[in-house]
Amino acid sequence: MIEDIIKISREAGELIRDNFGKAHAIEFKTNELNLVTETDKASEKLITDFIRKKYPSHGILAEEGSELNKSAEYLWVIDPLDGTTNFAHGLPIFSVSIGLQKKGETIAGVVYDVNRDFIYSAEKNSGSFANGRRINVNKNKNLGHSMLVTGFPYDVKENPDKCYERFIEFLKHARAIRRLGSAAIDFCYIANGVFDGFWEVSLHPWDICAGKLIVEEAGGLVTDFDGNKIDIYSKRILCSNESIHQKMMNVLNSV
Repeated sequence: MIEDIIKISREAGELIRDNFGKAHAIEFKTNELNLVTETDKASEKLITDFIRKKYPSHGILAEEGSELNKSAEYLWVIDPLDGTTNFAHGLPIFSVSIGLQKKGETIAGVVYDVNRDFIYSAEKNSGSFANGRRINVNKNKNLGHSMLVTGFPYDVKENPDKCYERFIEFLKHARAIRRLGSAAIDFCYIANGVFDGFWEVSLHPWDICAGKLIVEEAGGLVTDFDGNKIDIYSKRILCSNESIHQKMMNVLNSV
């Protein structure tokens, strides 16, 4: 099924790219920071129509509201356009993210970095790849030499969960921090050795599912802030090359 996931991710990415830079009908979901465009919805429809036709017994969980038999043996977890705010503002950093679970375990994941035309993919116990090339996390062990990445949740004003304080604390310990606006891409850049560590709160299953597997299959580690195992519904995410994981936990929990 990985080839099907790659195929439909590319098709969704082409749709998104064709609409990039055009005027958009913008709606607000939970607040004025949480946007959705007609392109998000069109991408989701393209993906879910494909699944319903080829895999009618499979379940679907998608960001823009598509749900189908979430208790099915196979569940597709979909972010049809991760980085909507970037897309709507003309910033070319966004992706399509599709994870596939079997009986609650993620067995395949694909993230399409649309504007760089990079397909990041992984299957359980088979490694991670970028456009077919095997990738691995980097080997850096020094937090002071690290480039980290994070994001702030849409409800940060009401539920900051010490986001600001942790960001400031990491500024004191790391070489640099970036905020790209697409969690799926953040995961993939960890897997490919670009970033050393990533932390964020209040992510959703479709933000986590594919990226988590891609990192783990590239030799990285994904836990909560205390080092415990997580699933796609967890709300505190710490991801790293593994070598700096404990040091990042120490910073997170010092606040």
